[in-house]
Amino acid sequence: MTIDYRKIGLKVGLECHQQLATREKLFCGCRPELFKGEPEITFLRRLRPTQSELGQIDPAAYFEFQKGVKILYEADTKTSCLVEMDEEPPHDLNREALEIALMVALMMGAKPVDEIHVMRKIVIDGSNTTGFQRTCVVALNGSITVDGKEIPIEHVSLEEDAARKVGEEGLVIRYRIDRLGIPLIEVATGPVISSPEEAEKVALAIGKIFRATKRVRRGIGTIRQDLNISIKDGALIEIKGVQELELISKVVEYEVQRQLNLLKIRDEVRRRGLREEDLREEFVDVTLLFKETQCRVLRRSIERGDIVLAVKLPKFAGLLGFELTPGLRFGGELSDRAKFWGRVSGILHSDELKSYGVTDEEIAELKRVMGALEEDAIVLVAGKADNARDALKAVVERAREALRGVPEETRAANPDGTTRYMRPRPGAARMYPETDIPPIKVTKDLLEKIKMQLPKSPEEKVREIMKVYGINEKLARQLLDTEYDELFETIVRETRVAPTVVATILTETLKALKRDGFNISVLTDEQIIETFRLVDRGITTKEAIPEILKWLCKHEGANPADVIKELGLTMISEEDLQRIIDEYIEKNKSLILERGLSALGTLMGLIMKDLRGRVKPETVNRILKEKISGKITIK
Repeated sequence: MTIDYRKIGLKVGLECHQQLATREKLFCGCRPELFKGEPEITFLRRLRPTQSELGQIDPAAYFEFQKGVKILYEADTKTSCLVEMDEEPPHDLNREALEIALMVALMMGAKPVDEIHVMRKIVIDGSNTTGFQRTCVVALNGSITVDGKEIPIEHVSLEEDAARKVGEEGLVIRYRIDRLGIPLIEVATGPVISSPEEAEKVALAIGKIFRATKRVRRGIGTIRQDLNISIKDGALIEIKGVQELELISKVVEYEVQRQLNLLKIRDEVRRRGLREEDLREEFVDVTLLFKETQCRVLRRSIERGDIVLAVKLPKFAGLLGFELTPGLRFGGELSDRAKFWGRVSGILHSDELKSYGVTDEEIAELKRVMGALEEDAIVLVAGKADNARDALKAVVERAREALRGVPEETRAANPDGTTRYMRPRPGAARMYPETDIPPIKVTKDLLEKIKMQLPKSPEEKVREIMKVYGINEKLARQLLDTEYDELFETIVRETRVAPTVVATILTETLKALKRDGFNISVLTDEQIIETFRLVDRGITTKEAIPEILKWLCKHEGANPADVIKELGLTMISEEDLQRIIDEYIEKNKSLILERGLSALGTLMGLIMKDLRGRVKPETVNRILKEKISGKITIK
């Protein structure tokens, strides 16, 4: 699908979140790191929505409460304390984190506020033990320039990261609170981004500024982007949790496709003459109709004692199977609503009943019972009576929204760039003052101190890397586009491996491994550094590095030295290499007699194919040239 993004009025705003590399958490002295193994402490809670000072209840909070879930929190005493457990008031705001946030703000030309006031933002999905997230605005009204275009920075804020979800069993969700309270900077742009590619470039530019401070964390989960996307005649959609930079353009592209296709559905149901009052919450118990069905989904539910409820959606025939984005049909949107509001496993609808094993006779009887015409669709839900009714109420409401166009909502990003329904858009009643933390004045002395510490800009850093390490501009920029510029400098400082080789491995090789499905996020800095040390000491070769890294990706925590032994990548001695090359020359005597030194390239290819990672190419070339020259002379 070719889309003119300007014509459809695409507007994108970014919210970039990055964990800060501080010594302590934002509101206590605990270590800001994750723990592995079994928790020392667990406790169970259920969070409930409350009214704001104006008597309002946030719809997103109420939505989460409706699920009826309980939250089991896991903790250890090194990374969490009574503050994270909400058993003790928060300590004062972490000054180190504040200084980093102010540094980023000044690099973006934003104006720091005169006084920092911490606020509470309602979050009732269980990711915070308090039921809210603490956040504060640090600076306002900055800008950055991307490809010659000024991108406004609306605010720079500091907030606590949420607990991490580690499991879910029925209505019990498990969270670890080690991540809760880790300092997080948030940078929000104005909604001026007008294409998927531009969105990715802006996120990259913001990420470079974060990394330029050298005081942010690295790795999966330490940075994530939220996107606010709208088009003309569509709606403002918030998409949460895009962790991969290269996914941003795909997320924008797919969301635009989704909204355009929802507008097509709107136009079609209007053309068919559908009115909102035609969509009624009239649910029919059709359990007996499917008592002998061969449809496994329905049969298993009925055997468990569930009921099957049905609702008619007038004039929706054929539209529930309409594809919105790859892998998501309109029926999937109805199903997401049913799952969240009704706590059911999903829905079945008339556009797909045959594929689930429902017979023509059963479909005909279902239509008769429901009074459905050819242009009508039918949705089925199996579950407990209350759950099934709640699910179908959500289905009918989503069908009504289809008549209006695109509903505003919050969606979650999937790993392939598509999205799924997460919750309603937050209301205005979700933010209120934090009374346990005193305000902090941002003094002129503090700002002057930070200005003296401002790092080089990304462009200055590119020029410095090129000059100091003698690598080309392309590699220098690639390094800054990754998280590995500091690691590059460490490796070059500690080993004699050529800077160009180090930069190429950290950019192109790691990118290729990731593209091939290797989980490079498990690689630690120490493993990568040690791999280059082994090359420096002559224990293996630079050609072996990709194979070593592949093994380390598959065997988390392995020692590079052990990997070399396991894969047989230890360097071959020159004496053994001489013998191996003699064998190749003997096997290819006729080629050498025919071509002379021109046979060198062919033999190099054969030998390196068998010995790559165990010999240096220049050593093979030297010995081979000497031996071939000797053969020619003898002749």
